Amino acid sequence: MVKGCLNHEPWAQQQLYDTFAPKMMAVCCRYARDREEAADFLQEGFIKIFHSIHRYEFQGSLEGWIRRIIVNTAIDLIRKRKSSQLEVPIGAEIADTVMDEDKMDNLEIEYLLRVIQSLPTGYRVVFNMYAIEGYAHAEIGEQLGISESTSRSQYTRAKALIKKRIHEDSMEFKSYQNAI
Repeated sequence: MVKGCLNHEPWAQQQLYDTFAPKMMAVCCRYARDREEAADFLQEGFIKIFHSIHRYEFQGSLEGWIRRIIVNTAIDLIRKRKSSQLEVPIGAEIADTVMDEDKMDNLEIEYLLRVIQSLPTGYRVVFNMYAIEGYAHAEIGEQLGISESTSRSQYTRAKALIKKRIHEDSMEFKSYQNAI
C-alpha cells in the first residue's frame, strides 16, 4: 500500500485513506471545535501524508507515523486560525469541583468528546496533547509557543473545567429526573 502511494497510485492512496481515516477522524474530533473543523484537519493531514509518504522509513508503526502528522496538522491549523486563543488569561476563574474519578470512567465517549470540544481552544489543545497523545509539557510549550508552566496551568484548568461541566450536567440531569 505504501509503495503504491510512493508511485502515486490512486488505488493505494484510497486504500490508505480508507484504512486510517476513521481512526484519524476520531483524533481530529478531539482537537476540533466541531465535526466540520475536524474534517478540515483530516483533509489537510492526509494531503500532508500523501506529500510526505516518501519520508516513511518502514520502521515503526505506519499508524503511529500517520497519527503524528494528523496531530501536528491539527495543532498547526489551530495555531494559524486561533493563535490569540491558545493562551487563556490567568484571570479566568474555574470553580473547584470535586468529582469521583470512577464516574468519569463510566461516561459515554461521545458525551466526553462533546465536553472536550467545548473547552476553550488553548485548554482543548493542551489537554489532548498531554492526556491523550502523551506529550510532555515542555514539548507542548515548544510546539505551541507557550511556556511549560502555561501548558501545565492550562491542563489543570482544562481538567477542572471538564469536571465542572460534568458535575453541572449531572446536577441538571438529576433535577430533570426529580421533575418527572
